Amino acid sequence: MSKRYKPNVTVACILHHQGRFVLVKESIEGEIRYNQAAGHLEANETLTQACIREVKEETGLTIVPDGVVSINQFQAAADLAFVRFTFFAELNSCESLQPQDRQIIDANWYTLDEIQKLSNKLRSPLVLKTLNDYLQGKRFPLALLN
Repeated sequence: MSKRYKPNVTVACILHHQGRFVLVKESIEGEIRYNQAAGHLEANETLTQACIREVKEETGLTIVPDGVVSINQFQAAADLAFVRFTFFAELNSCESLQPQDRQIIDANWYTLDEIQKLSNKLRSPLVLKTLNDYLQGKRFPLALLN
Protein backbone atom coordinates (compact mmCIF):
# COMPACT_ATOMS: atom_id res chain seq x y z
CA MET A 1 0.00 0.00 0.00
CA SER A 2 1.37 3.43 -0.94
CA LYS A 3 1.90 6.22 1.56
CA ARG A 4 -1.19 8.37 1.94
CA TYR A 5 -0.95 11.88 0.49
CA LYS A 6 -1.36 14.45 3.28
CA PRO A 7 -0.84 18.03 2.14
CA ASN A 8 -0.51 20.81 4.69
CA VAL A 9 -3.58 23.03 4.96
CA THR A 10 -2.64 26.69 5.09
CA VAL A 11 -4.38 30.05 4.96
CA ALA A 12 -3.13 33.40 3.66
CA CYS A 13 -4.68 36.84 3.53
CA ILE A 14 -4.31 39.61 0.98
CA LEU A 15 -4.53 42.84 2.97
CA HIS A 16 -5.22 45.76 0.62
CA HIS A 17 -5.69 49.51 0.76
CA GLN A 18 -5.61 51.79 -2.30
CA GLY A 19 -3.09 49.86 -4.37
CA ARG A 20 -0.89 48.77 -1.48
CA PHE A 21 -0.59 45.29 -0.02
CA VAL A 22 0.87 43.90 3.20
CA LEU A 23 3.76 41.47 3.02
CA VAL A 24 5.58 39.95 5.98
CA LYS A 25 9.33 39.43 5.95
CA GLU A 26 10.63 36.22 7.50
CA SER A 27 13.77 34.09 7.57
CA ILE A 28 13.23 30.62 6.10
CA GLU A 29 16.22 28.30 6.45
CA GLY A 30 18.51 31.34 6.68
CA GLU A 31 17.06 33.14 3.65
CA ILE A 32 14.84 36.23 3.68
CA ARG A 33 11.42 35.54 2.19
CA TYR A 34 8.27 37.62 1.72
CA ASN A 35 4.71 36.36 1.99
CA GLN A 36 1.19 37.44 2.73
CA ALA A 37 0.23 36.94 6.37
CA ALA A 38 -0.13 33.16 6.32
CA GLY A 39 0.17 29.96 8.27
CA HIS A 40 -1.18 26.53 9.07
CA LEU A 41 -4.70 25.59 10.04
CA GLU A 42 -4.73 24.46 13.68
CA ALA A 43 -6.92 21.80 15.27
CA ASN A 44 -10.45 22.88 16.17
CA GLU A 45 -10.46 26.14 14.21
CA THR A 46 -12.25 27.06 11.03
CA LEU A 47 -10.38 28.31 7.98
CA THR A 48 -11.70 31.83 8.64
CA GLN A 49 -10.59 31.68 12.28
CA ALA A 50 -7.14 30.55 11.12
CA CYS A 51 -6.95 33.54 8.76
CA ILE A 52 -7.93 36.00 11.49
CA ARG A 53 -5.39 34.46 13.91
CA GLU A 54 -2.52 34.44 11.41
CA VAL A 55 -3.13 38.06 10.39
CA LYS A 56 -3.13 39.11 14.06
CA GLU A 57 0.05 37.15 14.84
CA GLU A 58 2.00 38.28 11.79
CA THR A 59 0.84 41.91 11.41
CA GLY A 60 -0.83 42.91 14.68
CA LEU A 61 -4.02 43.77 12.77
CA THR A 62 -7.45 42.63 13.87
CA ILE A 63 -9.46 41.95 10.73
CA VAL A 64 -12.45 40.06 9.46
CA PRO A 65 -11.84 38.77 5.93
CA ASP A 66 -14.18 40.05 3.24
CA GLY A 67 -14.02 36.88 1.18
CA VAL A 68 -11.91 34.24 -0.55
CA VAL A 69 -9.68 34.80 -3.58
CA SER A 70 -8.64 31.24 -4.34
CA ILE A 71 -7.92 27.73 -3.20
CA ASN A 72 -4.62 26.43 -4.56
CA GLN A 73 -2.71 23.19 -4.44
CA PHE A 74 1.07 23.67 -4.39
CA GLN A 75 3.84 21.06 -4.45
CA ALA A 76 6.84 22.77 -2.81
CA ALA A 77 9.03 19.63 -2.90
CA ALA A 78 8.61 15.92 -3.59
CA ASP A 79 7.55 15.34 0.02
CA LEU A 80 6.03 18.75 0.85
CA ALA A 81 2.63 19.83 -0.46
CA PHE A 82 0.09 22.47 0.49
CA VAL A 83 -3.57 23.27 -0.02
CA ARG A 84 -3.73 27.04 0.49
CA PHE A 85 -6.90 29.05 1.10
CA THR A 86 -6.27 32.71 0.25
CA PHE A 87 -8.61 35.27 1.80
CA PHE A 88 -8.75 39.04 1.29
CA ALA A 89 -9.58 42.06 3.42
CA GLU A 90 -10.06 45.62 2.23
CA LEU A 91 -8.72 47.98 4.89
CA ASN A 92 -9.73 51.61 5.46
CA SER A 93 -6.13 52.81 5.70
CA CYS A 94 -2.52 51.64 5.56
CA GLU A 95 -2.58 50.83 9.24
CA SER A 96 0.56 50.52 11.34
CA LEU A 97 1.85 46.95 11.40
CA GLN A 98 3.25 45.34 14.55
CA PRO A 99 4.06 41.64 14.15
CA GLN A 100 3.56 39.60 17.31
CA ASP A 101 5.12 36.38 15.99
CA ARG A 102 8.87 36.33 16.77
CA GLN A 103 9.54 34.53 13.47
CA ILE A 104 8.33 37.58 11.53
CA ILE A 105 11.16 40.05 11.02
CA ASP A 106 8.95 42.86 9.73
CA ALA A 107 5.67 43.64 7.98
CA ASN A 108 5.19 46.49 5.50
CA TRP A 109 2.93 47.91 2.81
CA TYR A 110 4.06 47.42 -0.81
CA THR A 111 2.80 48.33 -4.27
CA LEU A 112 2.35 45.56 -6.83
CA ASP A 113 5.42 46.85 -8.68
CA GLU A 114 7.52 46.59 -5.51
CA ILE A 115 6.23 43.06 -4.90
CA GLN A 116 7.04 42.03 -8.48
CA LYS A 117 10.61 43.26 -7.93
CA LEU A 118 10.81 40.90 -4.93
CA SER A 119 9.66 37.91 -7.01
CA ASN A 120 12.85 35.90 -6.42
CA LYS A 121 12.41 36.38 -2.66
CA LEU A 122 8.74 35.44 -2.39
CA ARG A 123 7.89 32.46 -0.18
CA SER A 124 6.11 30.77 -3.07
CA PRO A 125 4.76 31.57 -6.54
CA LEU A 126 1.30 31.70 -4.94
CA VAL A 127 2.04 35.17 -3.53
CA LEU A 128 2.01 36.81 -6.98
CA LYS A 129 -0.53 34.38 -8.43
CA THR A 130 -3.11 35.18 -5.76
CA LEU A 131 -2.41 38.92 -5.95
CA ASN A 132 -3.02 38.79 -9.71
CA ASP A 133 -6.19 36.74 -9.16
CA TYR A 134 -7.37 39.37 -6.66
CA LEU A 135 -6.59 42.25 -9.03
CA GLN A 136 -8.48 40.44 -11.81
CA GLY A 137 -11.56 40.44 -9.59
CA LYS A 138 -11.52 36.79 -8.54
CA ARG A 139 -13.34 37.10 -5.25
CA PHE A 140 -15.80 34.76 -3.59
CA PRO A 141 -18.00 35.13 -0.50
CA LEU A 142 -16.96 33.54 2.79
CA ALA A 143 -20.09 31.37 2.45
CA LEU A 144 -18.06 29.34 -0.08
CA LEU A 145 -16.45 27.72 2.97
CA ASN A 146 -18.48 25.73 5.47
